[in-house]
Amino acid sequence: MGILAWIVVGLIAGVLGKLIMPGDDPGGIIVTILIGIVGAFVGGFVMNLLGFGDVSGFNLYSILVATLGAVILLAIYRAVVGGRTA
Repeated sequence: MGILAWIVVGLIAGVLGKLIMPGDDPGGIIVTILIGIVGAFVGGFVMNLLGFGDVSGFNLYSILVATLGAVILLAIYRAVVGGRTA
């Protein structure tokens, strides 16, 4: 899948991740969407390593995998950054 498709899937995953895990995030919606884009890459890489097949194309499986990656990264981000005080 091309880089542009991964970015679009990541944007969708970021929005879905925010819907699945509502609340205040350090950094706001932009950071959440960026985490979704990174989650798309991480989710696809992990699923490929686990043998669940290659994530390719703009389809429901790709969006689900990217959303799973986004939710995991969002939880890690909240755990690491959320406890800090400025």
